[in-house]
Amino acid sequence: MPAITLETPVEKREQTPVQEQPEGNHEDQRKPYIEFIDVHKAFGSNVVLDGVSFDVMPGETVCILGRSGVGKSVSLHNIMGFLKPDSGRIWVAYEDITDYPEKEMERIRKKVTMVFQNGALFDSLTVGENVAFPLRERGGLEEEQVYQIVDGLLEMVGVREFRDLLPSDLSTGMKRSVAIARALAAQPDAVLYDEPTTMVDPLMAHLLGDLIKKLKKQLKLTSIVVTHDMALAKKLADRLLFLYEAKAIFFGTFEQMAKSPEPIVQEFLALDSLDFEAYFGAQRPPHQPRFEAS
Repeated sequence: MPAITLETPVEKREQTPVQEQPEGNHEDQRKPYIEFIDVHKAFGSNVVLDGVSFDVMPGETVCILGRSGVGKSVSLHNIMGFLKPDSGRIWVAYEDITDYPEKEMERIRKKVTMVFQNGALFDSLTVGENVAFPLRERGGLEEEQVYQIVDGLLEMVGVREFRDLLPSDLSTGMKRSVAIARALAAQPDAVLYDEPTTMVDPLMAHLLGDLIKKLKKQLKLTSIVVTHDMALAKKLADRLLFLYEAKAIFFGTFEQMAKSPEPIVQEFLALDSLDFEAYFGAQRPPHQPRFEAS
């Protein structure tokens, strides 16, 4: 397949706050590609994010962990501009997007794309047409080139044989693989994954994890993965953010997480080590426990 060429860093605009991209490769000179600075978000009296701060370096994968309803997916929606913070600042693609109007966010979304839980595929389009959609929208390619890129992307994610099927013919896991292929067709710098292994069987969860890891290695993508799946987080994460009661109570590496004094973090790690089959029968396979809060 033709090589996927990532877009160059965003061009500077007048009166638009843009971080200078540092020269050189020294770690201490790099700037975050995505950053939350004291971000607050509430829906009425329900506080979802309460002073959350974290950053994602270029090419890094950060996994966001925590129980349901603690603001994990809301964080992704703020990055994509679907939601706006009540206060605090959000930087994406080296730009402060906090107050960006929709037109500016459309430009940012060409650099940062999201893989939704449900795949968000077009039901009336075939698998191949779904993946081709962002290529045709971008323009500048002959149809033969579009077909070549689509086939290459579908081959990369392991679903090329399903090119002519409709999304309704696919399993949940296969739909997510197609959604990842479509996200890559947009040639992003960063991909956000919202619970990529939820509601899929353990084998497909393993395959999806391997796929995301391969894409990170081959394409040098910056990624955020929202998940309950500790096995997936261990496979992918350079650093982890743990949200609890709307606050970021831990942000660091796995080694640092194991030493965290926070009781809920240690409870989360302990639950991950349990043999769930002994507690819940055959609902979960042994050796691949996944923590899901009720």
